Amino acid sequence: MTLAARAPEFDTATHVETLSRDGITALKGAFSVEWVDQLREDMLTAFWAAIQRPRGAVGRGPRRWYVEVHPQDITGFVDLVTHPWVTAISEAVCGPDYQIVEIGFDVPFQGARNQPWHRDFPSPPETYEGRRITSLAFNMTGVDVTEDMGPFEIAPGTQYDDGRAWKHEMFPDKAEWPRFAERGVRKYPQRGDISARSALTIHRGTRHDSPIARPVLVLGVDAPGAGHAELHDLMVTQEYFDALPPVVQKHLVCSIVEELVPVTQKHDIEGLVMGAD
Repeated sequence: MTLAARAPEFDTATHVETLSRDGITALKGAFSVEWVDQLREDMLTAFWAAIQRPRGAVGRGPRRWYVEVHPQDITGFVDLVTHPWVTAISEAVCGPDYQIVEIGFDVPFQGARNQPWHRDFPSPPETYEGRRITSLAFNMTGVDVTEDMGPFEIAPGTQYDDGRAWKHEMFPDKAEWPRFAERGVRKYPQRGDISARSALTIHRGTRHDSPIARPVLVLGVDAPGAGHAELHDLMVTQEYFDALPPVVQKHLVCSIVEELVPVTQKHDIEGLVMGAD
């Protein structure tokens, strides 16, 4: 399914301005509901396989996991990474030689608790001094998010906070949490919406009371030199790589292998394992 021609109109400069100010921006209705339903099926299939092997799924708090997958595990991977909005934002923020370094998903289940406020990795000097975003996390929900599904909460404008004094340079002290809570905005995306954010913008997953799991796709994009490919292990088969459009081959940072092996998660955010409450 090719959805590029069905992409809603958008103004790249406006989205980049919003991203630079708030640390997050989004496009409504970027994909069809049918496309997202297949994505949800792919994510949950990958989860049940990953949870059965050591370090196939890593804890991000009680009843909450992160799973990294192969591009080939996502039926619509090429649709996603060639979507005009994804490519436009990636190029505008991370440059013409942007790198696709991660594909995976977070999934909370009923009983997941509030996470501590955090960012996903330490901030580089380019960001806390130069106010330049050097990496992006694109997110797509697999379900229509409701209040009881533990919606993602983000504190706009905090992507430029220094953070070097925080635990692991990622976890602000609890004394600072009221500042983030005051700014905090909960997001309720619907199937087909896509967002782009700096993973340095302070955020958290919230309490999940619904019996419906809420898988959220994560596509990681770097500017050259940002270095996050080292935290991941994208791999594809030669046959799959050869069939990719040249524009995807250009940007995908991956190993080409004869046979895929299960992903062993490298990026374990230790401070999220216990949750905040």
